[in-house]
Amino acid sequence: MYVAWAVFVVVAAFSIFQIVRKTRRHERETADWPRANATVTGHISGWSSGTGGANRNRRYFPTYQFLDSHGTLFAGQSEIPGGEVPVPGSIIEVAYNPVNPNQSFHQSAKTRQTLGCAIPFMVALAVAFYFFIGFFPE
Repeated sequence: MYVAWAVFVVVAAFSIFQIVRKTRRHERETADWPRANATVTGHISGWSSGTGGANRNRRYFPTYQFLDSHGTLFAGQSEIPGGEVPVPGSIIEVAYNPVNPNQSFHQSAKTRQTLGCAIPFMVALAVAFYFFIGFFPE
C-alpha cells in the first residue's frame, strides 16, 4: 500500500510541478505584451474530462474580438474554460503578441487561483491517504 501511495505522491508532485512551470513560462512570455480590452462575441462549448469518477460537465470557452494599438480588429478564443456561458458583449482582458496580434491570450487570475487551491488539496490528500493506509494490517 505504501508503494501505491508513493507512486501517487510522485505523480501528483510531478504534475503540479509541470503545470506551475508551464504557467510561469507563459506569464514570462506574455509579461511585456500589450493588453487590450476584448469584447466577448460568443463561445465554443466542450466537456470537462470527468476523470477520477467526476461527472462530465459542460465547459465554455469565450470567443472575443479586440483592437490592437493600430486599430486593427482581431479575434481569438480563450483557453480558460468556464462553467457559465460567457455573456456576449462583456469585456475581458487579453494580452496580444505585438509582432503577431493573431496570437492573443485571455488574462485571468483563475489559473493562479486553481493552482493555489490544487496544491494544498493534493498535499492534504496525500497526508490523509498516508494515515489511512496505517489502519490496515500488514
